[in-house]
Formats: sequence, structure tokens, C-alpha cells
Amino acid sequence: MNTGFLKKLGLKKNNEGTFTGLKSIKGTSGKIESYSPVDGELIGSVNISSKKDYEKVVKTAQKAFLEWRMIPAPKRGEIVRQYGDALRENKDALGRLVSYEMGKSLQEGWGEVQEMIDICDFAVGLSRQLYGLTMHSERPLHRMYEQWHPLGIVGIISAFNFPVAVWSWNSMIALVCGDVCIWKGSEKTPLCTVACHNILLDVLKRNNVPEGVSSIVTGDYKVGEYMTTDGGIPLISATGSSRMGKIVGATVASRLGKSLLELGGNNAIIITKEADLNLVLSGAVFGAVGTCGQRCTSTRRLIIHESQYDKVKNILTKAYKQLKIGDPLNAKNHVGPLIDKDAVEKYLDTIEKVKEEGGSFLIPGGVLKGKKYSSGCYVKPCVAEVTPKFKIVQHETFAPILYIMKYRGSVNNAIKIQNNVPQGLSSAIMTTNMREAEQFLSCSGSDCGIANVNIGTSGAEIGGAFGGEKETGGGRESGSDSWKAYMRRQTNTINYSKEVPLAQGIEFKI
Repeated sequence: MNTGFLKKLGLKKNNEGTFTGLKSIKGTSGKIESYSPVDGELIGSVNISSKKDYEKVVKTAQKAFLEWRMIPAPKRGEIVRQYGDALRENKDALGRLVSYEMGKSLQEGWGEVQEMIDICDFAVGLSRQLYGLTMHSERPLHRMYEQWHPLGIVGIISAFNFPVAVWSWNSMIALVCGDVCIWKGSEKTPLCTVACHNILLDVLKRNNVPEGVSSIVTGDYKVGEYMTTDGGIPLISATGSSRMGKIVGATVASRLGKSLLELGGNNAIIITKEADLNLVLSGAVFGAVGTCGQRCTSTRRLIIHESQYDKVKNILTKAYKQLKIGDPLNAKNHVGPLIDKDAVEKYLDTIEKVKEEGGSFLIPGGVLKGKKYSSGCYVKPCVAEVTPKFKIVQHETFAPILYIMKYRGSVNNAIKIQNNVPQGLSSAIMTTNMREAEQFLSCSGSDCGIANVNIGTSGAEIGGAFGGEKETGGGRESGSDSWKAYMRRQTNTINYSKEVPLAQGIEFKI
């Protein structure tokens, strides 16, 4: 594998294979080795942050916040704009690193970096639009208004499946809001974390920004615990499984901190009897196999009207036969590997549970063997025929396993099936019937944070707030007014009269 893109990103190894140097994380608690799921090769390693390392990072961030918050928001936006330009210059190299370290296709790797660029553009505009409200006071010669102030340190815990984009959704918004950020990237993709941070540090240094405005810490869940239990971090934004989110949410709540949680998805597409089946091919298949089924918005379930069921099965059978599985840096391949062998074991375990419950496989799965699959992380995308009553359907497996099931009667029956899972991230309906579409989007329709008509569940535009309900955590990141999560609201009243009248006509004389 040609890994020249590592040098382009400033990732240089010492004799021990560890990425060190002035710009890289300094840690004293061991190392994390990063193996590529593409070919099983050791890419390199990074140092792990100890508790002492972490405390030093926090202390530096607290000091930086005092200065950063006083810089006018549009000037903070200008620095974010420069970071967006730096990402444009490094898009090819960073996209290749994402693909090689995580395993998603090169097109998806480039696409993830483009999301970073897009959120930088969004944040630049936002830096001039952190609007408050004015309201009329019931007292004469008084003015009331609301304004927003930065929170302080924002702790960001991100997952391996989007090793760079989700951090940027949080950090670029937080930075223009006047916050400083500490990022713990996934221990499965540590080089992506270091590379993004190195690019940002170059921009911050050119602008004489104080050290600590943006920092990284590296390690496993223990390093995450340093952040979640730290009363000096008012907001924790965590992306990951619902199990992890429940632990983070409870821990942060116990100290009355704020948490922004983006957790699991069990996303469904409803295919009604009036669906345009030409849309099913791209919407459902990419949603199920893109990123090897490791997106939180991946399509897990197809809920198909009985009149369309056999037609959809034929579409899926033909489409899946055409999928090419292999090196994700080869643009001819559609599907890359799972992140590691633990993910492969969970994939195989889920297949067995489907069989135990009486399910059958329209398209069988399995682990691919051979020299081109030497990492042991390549699996076959599969399609299982099940019923909504299967217990395994209630769970999210981060793998390319698609469940298909029938529904009868009206679209309301399909909506009930869709909503009858613990998660509530993304959802979609395929229909040409306006009434069905509007019912799906109504308050008695989809209970998910994202509801689409005639497109799939996978992917999102940065202009809209991203997130879900129920065990997905309720958080919102990226666009719309999600910036408010990174700030504190303050109500102000100004009396410009010569008296101090009390509200509701109360009189108080001394």
C-alpha cells in the first residue's frame, strides 16, 4: 500500500513507529497501535494520554478560553474559514487516510472530508448570526432581551465510523460560539484524529491563537471517563452506541453537566404499494452496504407492502450480485471491510441469531477468504427474511445485514412496525401517494429525528440539525439552530427610568 498521504498530513514515525513530534499528542501511558482493516498492516501508533497528561490539557484549555471568548465571533469565524481552506488543500490525503484507517470507500473518505469543509463554511456564516431576542417588558422604561454566551470547554468523544466529520460538526460550531474544545477520537482511528488536529494547529499558530483552543487526548474509554466525570467541562458531546451513551448521559447528569448524545440507529425504509421501485435500488442498497453497514444511519430494515414484496426481492437479488467487495481505495469496489475482527464476530453472531429465530437468507453472508482479504475483516453483505417479532431486529448490528419484512393494509401498519424499536434516528418512505407521505411526516408518523420521502435513510446534509430520539439520545449537531447547545442563554433587563418598579404591580416600601 502506498502511504505517501501520511507524510502529506505531517504524520512522521520515529524509530519505534510512533507518531510523535511537536504537533502530535504527547502521552505517557503507553501506545495505541493502528492496524488497517484494508490489509491488516500496522500503520503506526500514537501515545496514550495519562490522567496527568489529561489534566495538563484541561488546564491549558481553561486558560485559552479566557482569551478566545473575548475575540469577536466574526474573527473566530475567519479562523474557521482558513481551516476550511486548509482542508481543501489536504482533502485527497486526508480522505485516503480515512479510507485506509477506517475501511470506507475512497469516495466516502473524500466525502467525509467534504462534510468538514461544508461545516466550516456553515460556521463562518453562523459567526455573524448568533442572534438573541428582544421582548417587551411589562414595566415602563425597561428593555428586555436574550443573549448567548460560550459555555467554556466542550468535550468531544467521537466514533470510528466517521473519524473526522463528526468532530468537525461539533468543534467548528463550538469554536465560532467562543468555546474551546478537547477531542477524544476513537482509539480505532487515532491517526485520523492526529492528522485533523495537526492541520488545525497550523492554522491556529498562523493566527497567534493561544495554545489550548483546540486539543486532543488519546486512549480508550478510561480517557473518556476523565472527560465525563470532569466538572470543569460543561458540555460533553458523545457519538457511539446506545449502551455507551447511557453511561455517558448518566455520568454527566450526575454532576449536572450537559450532554449532547448521538447514539445508535435501527433505520427503516417503508416501501408502500404505490412506491416507485426504481428509487428502491439506490436508496435501499447504498443505505444497507455503504461504509459496510457501519453508519449510524445505515438502512437496517425494509418494511415492504405484501404486493411489492417479491418485486423488491428480485431487485435486491440482482443488485447484490453486482456488488464488488475489496480494497476501498480502489474506486471499482463498492464495499470495503469492517473495522476489525471484533466487528466480524458480531456480524457472524447476528447471522446465527437470525437462523435461531427461524429467519432465512435471501442473500447469504459469510467471511471472505483469500489473499486480497488477508486482513480477515471482509464480509458479504447479506439480506435476511424475518418478521417484525424477531428479537434480533430490535438490535443494531454495525454490519451490512439488511432485514426485509412484509406489512399488510394501510401505511399506518408499516409506521407502527417502523416505530416499534428502541432507536429513533433515521427513517424513510418510498411512495408516490401524497397522503401516505404526509401521514409519515405527521406527528403520528415516524418517531425518528430524521424522516425522508423517496430517498434513503443514509447520509445527511450539514444545513439540517442531525440527531434522533429515544435511545438515539435526543441530541442535535451540525446545522439549523443546533449551535445553541454549545452556548448558555442569558436573559437581561435594563431599567432606564428613575424608579425601580416591581413586576406584577408589587409595592415594597421602606
